[in-house]
Amino acid sequence: MDVTMDGTKQQRRGNTRQRIQDVALELFAEQGYEKTSLREIAERLEVTKAALYYHFKTKEEIIVSIFADLTKPIEDLIEWGKDQPHTLETKRELVHRYSQALSGAAPLFRFMQENQATVRELQIGDSFKDRMRGLRDIIIDPDAPLTDQVRCISALFTLHAGMHFLHDLDGDPEEKREAVLEVAVDLITQAHRGPHS
Repeated sequence: MDVTMDGTKQQRRGNTRQRIQDVALELFAEQGYEKTSLREIAERLEVTKAALYYHFKTKEEIIVSIFADLTKPIEDLIEWGKDQPHTLETKRELVHRYSQALSGAAPLFRFMQENQATVRELQIGDSFKDRMRGLRDIIIDPDAPLTDQVRCISALFTLHAGMHFLHDLDGDPEEKREAVLEVAVDLITQAHRGPHS
């Protein structure tokens, strides 16, 4: 019985934590990270500051937790990729999965783009660079010509550029994501074929 109660309490706590993260990210986007206070987050949530403090003591804790939660699929992807053969199919699958992970974390990446000083200060940027290095090590073939290695890295950054620079253009978000994905897969395919294709 205690297990069920604990599980239920934990689930409720998890939902509250998620709501806090979502509202905080909304406020950070609306008025900037530096100008947002815990009081404003609590007011938007219609909870007391004490209730907010139960989950997070600072807004830094909130953003670090958002980063950890939203980049978990990228960590999982890196772990998956380390165990895969270095084939074109693996690389294509990696690009597809990375596109989905970025799509799920788009608000966080927009926050990172718009709040670069905060990202550096909180060392989120270093953690993200480590993840990018992990993806790089999976997607490039170290024996490939440098131009093909650049194509592979460019495929990853094509996905980033699409997320950052196409989100405010007219059109269906999924169609835009698919178009960016197609270009990224083309780069991987061209790199995998090598210079004599």
